Amino acid sequence: MTSHIVGYPRIGPKRELKFALESFWEGKSSAEELKQVAADLRFSIWKQMAEVGIKYIPSNTFSYYDHVLDTTAMLGAVPPRYGWNGGEIGFDVYFSMARGNASVPAMEMTKWFDTNYHYIVPELGPDVKFSYASHKAVEEYKEAKALGLDTVPVLIGPLSYLLLSKPAKGVDKSFSLLSLVEKIVPIYKEVVAELKAAGATWIQFDEPSLVLDLEALQLQTFTNAYSELESSFSGVNILIETYFADVPIQTYKALTSLKNVAGFGFDLVRGTRTLNFLKSGFPSDKYLFAGVVDGRNIWANDLAASLCILQVLEGIVGKDKVVVSTSCPLLHTAVDLVNETKLDKEIKSWLAFAAQKVVEVNALARALVGQKDQAFFASNATSHASRRSSPRVRNENVQRAVVALKDSDHRRATSVSARLAAQQKKLNLPILPTTTIGSFPQTIGLRKVRREYKAKKITEYDYVNAMKEEISKVVKLQEELGIDVLVHGEPERNDMVEYFGEQLSGFAFTVNGWVQSYGSRCVKPPIIYGDVSRPRAMTVFWSSTAQSMTRRPMKGMLTGPVTILNWSFVRNDQNRHETCYQIALAIRDEVEDLERAGINIIQIDEAALREGLPLRKSEQPFYLEWAVQSFRITNCGVKNTTQIHTHMCYSNFNDIINAIINMDADVITIENSRSDEKLLSVFHEGVKYEAGIGPGVYDIHSPRIPSTEELADRINKMLAVLDNRVLWINPDCGLKTRKYSEVEPALRNMVAAAKLIRTQLASSN
Repeated sequence: MTSHIVGYPRIGPKRELKFALESFWEGKSSAEELKQVAADLRFSIWKQMAEVGIKYIPSNTFSYYDHVLDTTAMLGAVPPRYGWNGGEIGFDVYFSMARGNASVPAMEMTKWFDTNYHYIVPELGPDVKFSYASHKAVEEYKEAKALGLDTVPVLIGPLSYLLLSKPAKGVDKSFSLLSLVEKIVPIYKEVVAELKAAGATWIQFDEPSLVLDLEALQLQTFTNAYSELESSFSGVNILIETYFADVPIQTYKALTSLKNVAGFGFDLVRGTRTLNFLKSGFPSDKYLFAGVVDGRNIWANDLAASLCILQVLEGIVGKDKVVVSTSCPLLHTAVDLVNETKLDKEIKSWLAFAAQKVVEVNALARALVGQKDQAFFASNATSHASRRSSPRVRNENVQRAVVALKDSDHRRATSVSARLAAQQKKLNLPILPTTTIGSFPQTIGLRKVRREYKAKKITEYDYVNAMKEEISKVVKLQEELGIDVLVHGEPERNDMVEYFGEQLSGFAFTVNGWVQSYGSRCVKPPIIYGDVSRPRAMTVFWSSTAQSMTRRPMKGMLTGPVTILNWSFVRNDQNRHETCYQIALAIRDEVEDLERAGINIIQIDEAALREGLPLRKSEQPFYLEWAVQSFRITNCGVKNTTQIHTHMCYSNFNDIINAIINMDADVITIENSRSDEKLLSVFHEGVKYEAGIGPGVYDIHSPRIPSTEELADRINKMLAVLDNRVLWINPDCGLKTRKYSEVEPALRNMVAAAKLIRTQLASSN
């Protein structure tokens, strides 16, 4: 009986890691105390898997911030600005790379493949002096072994690491990062040698990049890297793990042709075509790690269906060569359903979080060798039957409304240039108008009020008054700073998706269903279990209240349908685009209500539009078609004088710029500063963008406060490729994770920089 878990959530069932990190960063606890929390979490994870009966338990999947950053530390690829002079990399350098410090900015952060997890992008070039600078993988293996647990150390493979990297600042863009493979492979050899010496019998190399449409050079680099590593693999079993999609056929052939590799892992949930490749041929002496339990969603596995697939696989590769596994690391799921004491019992019976998925993997492995738990399988079948027949899942009115959408492209009637002229006549904004993205700092007092209201410890009257007081404070601050277009600060919202999901039908919510987004940042994705509709207005009261406090334009703040979809656990019993259209119709109702209430600027955030882009190019056009149409559905009926904004962050947008233009928003604000103005390169290349655009001028995920001069320099870089009549000045993202002591001076400098450039532009005319 063989079972395997690709990786496990590291934040803890109640966000223990988050609180330990924040306490350490704030100087309230020591490094030793942080390390002890981490050690306790690792032990509980390993112990749980061992008690369930998992044979191949992963180690080195824990991280204090991000596993790609851990690999950067392992390879000693620290950018010079962090002042590292060799030796084992400690917390000071590690967290400076992740978060920046008072004197230098953080490294770029972007999305991990098509997930909501963020990773720190390695900065590489020909002058990087790689060295074995973090022994974390070996230390964690030894830690588990001392506890009596033999684990499988997990490393990000050399190809994926290089493909996830970018050229460091000043490195010629033509430089091939893949040429560095010969410099990093020797370090991987050192790590493998140390792990073997410590007693490791299996080592897992994660190569998720193998599911991409690789060019010939990239695939050859992969083959060369593992051929070079081959000699070091003697005496240890090597598993190469892939996930998130099908492996292309040429890659499959190259992968399964490798020598001295004991097993290959495939995602058989999102990789629906991989089964056909396996049927066409699989090496007889290799293990197949079959990812049949979904590592990215929270629905209970259909055990009977999965067992059928596993039995087919046994017929292909042999009875003793199939290892039951998760489709990918469980990092992307909530931790443990046991902690959900308030979740509706029927819906709860349909779910499986990470802890339950471990049990599912083991149950399938036992069933495969004739030790089937009949009661467990019967209970699972009952849950699936309950979900299929439940009346709460389907709403015929919603279904009919979606069908009716198919006769229109839902584009606004006039061009964006005509709309902008009408809007400027009404709004009378200066050139380079300043704004923020939406949220303001979420103080301890504010969070306490929300908690007490949810717990019914204070009345609705007291809650509303507290929120009004907070909104008034935020409005007055923005007016004092001189910001042109205001926001109400979103004090009533803990999370931009959760807030809307709580007010839409078809959504369920957890108490402790936390998932790590990056570092200490955790999100609690809603669960979309049924058809979606809007029973009543969601934001009109708060936006109208805020607008009544000022004469300046106040933005109505909404989350877009694609982002709500991509940041939720989505039902898997209908196509994703059908669910997205349902959400779009609900948001359209809210947009039209805001307009009727006198809100002249409405921001519909689509922060996650790029995130949902399929990894395979052949699947991308259809996704972009329905994603863009979903956004247009939300606002196609508003007046020309109503200005529609959208916001996107922390992804590579250059390859979908035409889709962004096709969204037909009046103004887009977009992350830019942390990626070294990478976004601006698309405009250098001649892309014409006629709508308003606000590339972020500073990184809100770092505590660092940029100077007026630095911000003015960024604005001038933007003006080199963008007309001053369309350029907006704003931060990269919302401000909820920052403190007022950081926000106020940063915004003050931002406004000062905008005014400085306005004066310079006026004097040059």
